[in-house]
Amino acid sequence: MVRKKIEAKLMAKFEPTHLDVVDESYRHNVPVGSESHFKVVLVSNRFIGKRLITRHRSIYGVLSEELANGVHALALHTFTLKEWEWQQTKVLASPHCRMAGTLA
Repeated sequence: MVRKKIEAKLMAKFEPTHLDVVDESYRHNVPVGSESHFKVVLVSNRFIGKRLITRHRSIYGVLSEELANGVHALALHTFTLKEWEWQQTKVLASPHCRMAGTLA
């Protein structure tokens, strides 16, 4: 299961205080059962002092195997614990796929 592999890798690398990996493939124009689109909410103090692009690149590096083998999209929401508390745990919804619903 791709979601479980993503969770395990992110847990090991970032030691998050909060991690949510949501398979959003059903919202996109992919065959039923695909595991290709994910939303990741990751709260880790390893992000302290890191710019958003650096946070995202570090996640892409950890998940390079998955990205090369079927994971098409990651909606990344990365926070330090302080940022997460300020955010009051409100995470923006992932954007809709323009092609959603067109595959029979």
